[in-house]
Amino acid sequence: MCTLEQRGRVFVLTLTGGGEHRLNPTLLDSIQCALRRVRSSSTPSSALVTTAEGKFFSNGFDLSWAGDSDDRKILLGTKLKQIISDLFSLPMPTVAAVTGHASAAGFLLALSHDYVVMRKDRGFLYMSELDIGLMIPDYFMAVVREKIPAAGARREVVLRAGKVTAVRAAEMGIVDKAYDNAAETVEGGVRLGEELAGRGWDGELYARTRKASYPEACLVLGLVSFRPKL
Repeated sequence: MCTLEQRGRVFVLTLTGGGEHRLNPTLLDSIQCALRRVRSSSTPSSALVTTAEGKFFSNGFDLSWAGDSDDRKILLGTKLKQIISDLFSLPMPTVAAVTGHASAAGFLLALSHDYVVMRKDRGFLYMSELDIGLMIPDYFMAVVREKIPAAGARREVVLRAGKVTAVRAAEMGIVDKAYDNAAETVEGGVRLGEELAGRGWDGELYARTRKASYPEACLVLGLVSFRPKL
């Protein structure tokens, strides 16, 4: 479901296979297990890059697995929320190298990294909930509000369910850099990871600073117990 390898100072977490990387309990557990391994092996000179094989970064929750079961839908949401919490508290810089479509929960997964790079030649970012008749969960919206602070960009993503290409996402400030193809995107993500790891920052300090940077999201995620006063 996913692999974890170390390239120099950078951990590379890859969603494997040519499918849509739908987030079901098996894949979510695999991702969380990988993040725990990263956390336990982290040093002041580490970084994480998350990417995927095939045409999709992740096409969101596995709704065919969930079916009409509220319990299954709740389980998916709970497991993803824990992964998002893990990413926001991870003691190192994180980069999402988006090599294909990232929809709904898959979009949120990418957005929960510190940096997002994306390929130009295929794929879009798509918060699809309006189009498929689902309410966006509170923790999704908390992350979106803080990661996409520009009102116009957020409206395009959330209230128009826009399918945003890499070039457009870079213009909107959602993506940090757009690359020509998947291979260049992964290479660019790893280079960025190496650059950030090379700063040698204290990991726990980095994590605390990240949480202070996104107080609303971290409050909803349960990472802080109150909103810091400015």
